[in-house]
Amino acid sequence: MKAHTSETQATITPEKALQILKEGNDRFVQNLKANRDLLAQVNDTRAGQWPFAVILSCIDSRTSAELIFDQGLGDIFSVRIAGNFANQDILGSMEFGCNVAGSKLVVVLGHSKCGALKGGLDAAAIRGMGMDNLTHLVDHFNPIIEEIIKEGEERSSKNDDLLERLNVHNVKQTIADIRKQSTTLSQMEKDGKIKIVGANYNVETGVVSWL
Repeated sequence: MKAHTSETQATITPEKALQILKEGNDRFVQNLKANRDLLAQVNDTRAGQWPFAVILSCIDSRTSAELIFDQGLGDIFSVRIAGNFANQDILGSMEFGCNVAGSKLVVVLGHSKCGALKGGLDAAAIRGMGMDNLTHLVDHFNPIIEEIIKEGEERSSKNDDLLERLNVHNVKQTIADIRKQSTTLSQMEKDGKIKIVGANYNVETGVVSWL
């Protein structure tokens, strides 16, 4: 399988881009990698890159988008931050990926057993560790937690049901933030030039489910 060119990228619709990722995850789960010569792809992409998708995922070492979607060099833009949320710099990266470099799909990819979300649930303990920047990060999830937690429910990373609900709601909130905070991406989606979708990766099975 060769790296994408400007010509092949131009033929990919947002719907086709999504299908490519679905098929790639199916191969990953079945342990059937596409036949790629990565060194040849290094040569093929030496003059430029034409990725078809931008994937925002967590920094978790188990969630490499290139691996779980079975993609090669030059196929996707991989944007990573603990907890897969969007800030201005990430939005700028996505705008570059889609409006400048021609990608057709934005995927917000959450995952089960997310350590960043666990940190959000255990924020009080995180504050006691004296790590100001980590505290700032996990506090990002507090508004979502306050919205979804049930009366009397334990706020703890040990509460598996709450953690998984937070995972799903965090993906949905990130998509809403992208649409609200990036007029560029929002307009591209309205014009049918891109799709913005959410997904979750199961660290126990390797399966990506689509929201």
